Amino acid sequence: MTQINQFRPLSPDNETNRKAMNMTQFTQLQNAGLAHRLGEFERRLRDDIRATLLQSGDQKYLDLAGMVHDLGDEAVANELIELDDALIERHVQELRALEAARRRLADGRINRCIECNNDIGYERLLAYPVAVRCVVCQGQHEKTYAHEAMPRM
Repeated sequence: MTQINQFRPLSPDNETNRKAMNMTQFTQLQNAGLAHRLGEFERRLRDDIRATLLQSGDQKYLDLAGMVHDLGDEAVANELIELDDALIERHVQELRALEAARRRLADGRINRCIECNNDIGYERLLAYPVAVRCVVCQGQHEKTYAHEAMPRM
């Protein structure tokens, strides 16, 4: 069995390696700025989670559906429960994205687009610190998968 050296240095022999070698490396100050933005993102996210959980504990709409026994009220109560579940799931996904962004920052890979391997850009990461795609690839991703986010009736 042939053993592959995983730690060989990059050489400009192929296109992927040339792109990786030309990636913009952030300064320590920029990395600190991104770490700060990730902290702000986490605080906002945790506040949203707390508010969602507090609101989901509110029994007003469940009491309304239970007292009236009207199919319409029960349907509204069910929709509100599903909305709360969807919000909580979205928050969990954002927490995972946040942790992944912290790992990429620590590894020096936060600026690498997962699609094309080009720079994501410091300004984009400041605006949305968990971004994993450059603007061009994100636009293409949204066009390609836009139908998946559409509600179905």
